Amino acid sequence: MNTPNLSQQSNSVLEKVSHALDQTEALTSRGVEAVRDGAQQIRDKAQSLGDSTVCYIKEEPVKAVLIAAATGAALMALLSLASRSVHRH
Repeated sequence: MNTPNLSQQSNSVLEKVSHALDQTEALTSRGVEAVRDGAQQIRDKAQSLGDSTVCYIKEEPVKAVLIAAATGAALMALLSLASRSVHRH
């Protein structure tokens, strides 16, 4: 066995592994940052939609209540139909 050659090969492998780990760390950091950015965008959008909803309710309270009541009635009708369908089977 050639010890200097084995040592060189070991160093080469270690360098490649180190480089691969560095790349993995960089990709992970970019992925985490992308998730953070996406989460912040979702929070901002939800805040904006919430603000818009509050403004609409203040400007059109009767319409808002009627829309909420109609939506609730529609959901109850769907749940009732789904419940009947489950009990039949």
